[in-house]
Amino acid sequence: MIELRNVTKRFGEVTALDSVTLKVLKGEIFTVVGPNGSGKTTLLRIIAGIDVPTTGEIHFKGRKVSEDSLGDIRRESTMVFQRTALFNTTVWKNVSYGLKLRGLPKAEVDSKAKEALEMVKLQGYEQRLAKNLSGGEQQRVSLARALALNTDVLALDEPTANLDPRNVSIIEETISRVNRERGATVIIATHNMLQAENLTNRAALLTNGRIAQTGPPQEIFRAPSDHLSGFARLENVFSGSSMVSEDGVSLIDLENGVKIEATMQKTGRVTVFVRPEDIILSKEKIVSSARNMFAGEVTEVTDFGSTVKLRVNAGKEFVVQITKKSFKEMQLNIGSHVCLAFKASSVRVV
Repeated sequence: MIELRNVTKRFGEVTALDSVTLKVLKGEIFTVVGPNGSGKTTLLRIIAGIDVPTTGEIHFKGRKVSEDSLGDIRRESTMVFQRTALFNTTVWKNVSYGLKLRGLPKAEVDSKAKEALEMVKLQGYEQRLAKNLSGGEQQRVSLARALALNTDVLALDEPTANLDPRNVSIIEETISRVNRERGATVIIATHNMLQAENLTNRAALLTNGRIAQTGPPQEIFRAPSDHLSGFARLENVFSGSSMVSEDGVSLIDLENGVKIEATMQKTGRVTVFVRPEDIILSKEKIVSSARNMFAGEVTEVTDFGSTVKLRVNAGKEFVVQITKKSFKEMQLNIGSHVCLAFKASSVRVV
């Protein structure tokens, strides 16, 4: 569907992309994973025809893209940005805007807008003001606006960043559905490795504007890698000595009296990570099937609007992400005593 050949993009003296060569196949879900500032958004903007490369070639459906044919990509691709940009009007007018711009008959506009809103589970929201919705609901409106156009390529920039679990689930389900039912080629830029592993067919690891690895996400994220290790070391990355227990799980000694269980079977020195979203937090002891449970104290609170990130000292420092609603209901603050829990299957090898 899309091929980039030695694409470089410079902004003044800054090189955002450096000789990127990449193929995205028709009908696949492809993820570009990397830390903030790695060039993911720039790559998506070039794929969607919004930006043009400084040097290099783009091929779309087997044809080299020129200035004259750039409009072909723009007509057949849609990009949903991380920062939601909605008109200050109703949900319906936001979703139907692009369809009206294309001059479609009213009956077709109504049909496509209705279907798009149903896909993102926003039926009944048609006459609500889009800017009065929650952050997650606004992101679903943006996604519906893109889906209504029914383009061949759907580019999504951090589609679930800082959203609560319910909105994340709806968006991920919609991405899978539009790929499965419409055959759309979906390209996702994200720093969420677990999402990439669960949703996509192939992935590329982008660091400092260059492609470090490309392949099935399971291979990239489960094999030792200096690039991945440096990226993942942002949060909840631990090293320790691992041994396999009689019941087939690995017991990893992180020292300071902290041991965690993981479903992988490895012995010797390992480095693992746990996503902040995968850790359950409570003020009371948690009754759960999760194999890893710890008591700790909140040492730092960071407010991201709809979500809150907490640093918890439980012998090792854990970063936990919860919704703003949960944070308020539990009346948490620095110094609060909490309990943590996460499944053995949530522990991933770096």
